Amino acid sequence: MAESNNSENSGSEPIVPEVVIQRLPLYVRILSQYSNSDRDVISSEQLGERLQMTPAQIRKDLSYFGRFGKQGRGYDVAMLEAQLREILGLDRTWNTALVGMGRLGRAVVSYPGFAPEGFNIVAAFDANEQIVGETVSDLKILPISGLSETVAKLDIKIGIVTVPIDHAQEVIDELVAAGIKSILNYAPLSPQVPAGVIVRGIDPVLSLQSMTYYIR
Repeated sequence: MAESNNSENSGSEPIVPEVVIQRLPLYVRILSQYSNSDRDVISSEQLGERLQMTPAQIRKDLSYFGRFGKQGRGYDVAMLEAQLREILGLDRTWNTALVGMGRLGRAVVSYPGFAPEGFNIVAAFDANEQIVGETVSDLKILPISGLSETVAKLDIKIGIVTVPIDHAQEVIDELVAAGIKSILNYAPLSPQVPAGVIVRGIDPVLSLQSMTYYIR
């Protein structure tokens, strides 16, 4: 799925490659698993083995953000996890809004994995007046006309788009106009967004299409 990342850099901080940023949550996941198994220290070799990466690449990724660990000893699991969570902004909770309460949207708001990681879906919207007012997973479906007001009132920072492709760009435009700068997009579309707005796309069909290359 294509992604849009129009963030700007002032030049005062080193530019971190996008691929490195996308790997950081994987590090956090492995560190969390180690922490839950009562392991205090992990080496770059152990991290690399779990992630199928070289230890050198892991050390290079982490070097963008400072010095971690000690040579010959490895990384303190709890400390590194806490530092990476802070770097990623995962040391706080994020209020999130979802637009598009069809079958996919209902499945997403019902997914139990968001809240434990700090992502709280606090509002759900749809343009279909026939389903506005329904309750799904303790969320009352709101009319899309109230998007901007609700975003401001609930301090929503992230948007999730689960509408059909024909409406995706329009919905993303509305989210951006409401002040949302981070959007998770399930529609098979590469949207146009202004500088400073980042869009992550999820398209399982594209993933399947790339997999068939290896089994054709």
